[in-house]
Amino acid sequence: MGTTRLRPAALLTRVAGSLHADRVATRSGFTLVEMVIVTVMLGMLAALAVPRVQHARTMAEIARAIADIQVVEAEISNYEILNGALPPDLAAVDRAGLLDPWGHAYQYLRIRGGERPNGQPPLGARKDRFLVPINSDYDLYSMGSDGESSAPLTASKSADDIVRANNGSFVGLAASY
Repeated sequence: MGTTRLRPAALLTRVAGSLHADRVATRSGFTLVEMVIVTVMLGMLAALAVPRVQHARTMAEIARAIADIQVVEAEISNYEILNGALPPDLAAVDRAGLLDPWGHAYQYLRIRGGERPNGQPPLGARKDRFLVPINSDYDLYSMGSDGESSAPLTASKSADDIVRANNGSFVGLAASY
């Protein structure tokens, strides 16, 4: 009768092949270890990316505040040319409602023409590290992200302020002045 008898080596090969095929057929996804590894890798990438994105956002907000101050500065110059004096406030140049990138109103303080009787600059005039006023005409600044400020630029409240200094020769971060 024609029964074929497989030798033991051939039988072992056939059985091993079918077991391998069964394992390949049942494995159709990721293991828990693979998923954990991928999750950890994504977490590490996010940990690297988030601070860079936040820094870029902060730099963009600072650049916008600088640009706003420069535009208002030009409008104040135009007002002074047309009227022969500095505006009393930002409403005079239609900028009373202008908000900085952090949602706070820009601050304006007229110095020239607003001196105190003893010849001192008005109270609240911004001062450098030697407590000398940083402008002789007017102060224009943003209180920065914390929304707080102090007259001396060296105060911790003023470090994040965006200021106009040296009568417009410098516009930037108070900590950089």
